[in-house]
Amino acid sequence: MNKLTLIPIAIVSAVGIFVLNNALYTVNEVEQVIVTQFGKPVGEPIVEAGLKIKMPFIQEVNPIEKRVLEWDGNPSDMPTKDKLYISVDLFARWRITDPLQYFLRLRDERSAQSRLDDILGSETRNAVAKHELIEIIRTSKDRLPQRDESLTDAEKRLDMGSLVPIQKGRKVVENEIFKSAAEKVKVFGIELLDIRFKRINYNASVRPKIYDRMISERRQIAERFLSEGNGEAARIRGNRVRDLNKIQSEAYQEVEEIRGEADALAADIYSKAYNQSKASAEFYEFTRTMAAYQSIVGSETTLIMSTNSDLFKYLKGIKPSQR
Repeated sequence: MNKLTLIPIAIVSAVGIFVLNNALYTVNEVEQVIVTQFGKPVGEPIVEAGLKIKMPFIQEVNPIEKRVLEWDGNPSDMPTKDKLYISVDLFARWRITDPLQYFLRLRDERSAQSRLDDILGSETRNAVAKHELIEIIRTSKDRLPQRDESLTDAEKRLDMGSLVPIQKGRKVVENEIFKSAAEKVKVFGIELLDIRFKRINYNASVRPKIYDRMISERRQIAERFLSEGNGEAARIRGNRVRDLNKIQSEAYQEVEEIRGEADALAADIYSKAYNQSKASAEFYEFTRTMAAYQSIVGSETTLIMSTNSDLFKYLKGIKPSQR
């Protein structure tokens, strides 16, 4: 075989290899393929891995990701129902379930991420605007707080440490966003698998207001403590005065009872002692009269008495002392 014959064979072989190389392609396990002809999809999407063939030069292979993809949104400020601006950072997981619809509407992953930014951002704003801040922060309405056993009785009566009652909680809010967004992205051949709040922060402009409100709440609690303390102190002082008066009254009553019993006993003793004879009775009368003189007559006392007075009868018999 001469050189002139080898040259055409070599050319044909090279062209054949080139054409065959352009016609064959492989699909791996983590991707699916859309074949296009002059920019338009041809046939059904290829979702099974292996060696495939297409028309060379005319048709092009467009690989599309089959694995679960990540969407991580940028933090954005939005108002809650109670007019507090918060910075919400959300992330989601998604995958392409209808590659043909995905290719026709979005073409590539960059466009898909951009559309997810719009849809998830919009649904998040709608959900946050419909709920108060506590509903977004709290995980669920069934979560119970950890109670500090060292709380005083007054703190327990104030129910300190208890959580504000909520109706839904963050999980329900996330589920609302997920359901609304999943329906909207389905038309793009995308299945939304899950979304979660990654971070929720107060907006810098509202932080002073939040801190002021926290300070005000603590001051209210302090005022309630002070008011209850003053009331308790007044009650203790009142009980002290009442108990003191009761003790004094009971002591005075007991003293008077003892004194009355003593007087009765003394009178009984006097009665038994001085009623034994007429002489003892006269002696008792005399001693009592003398005791009365000590109480009535002083050094500068002037008495005017009748001669028939019982007090005077003992004075009549007294002879004046002679000097």
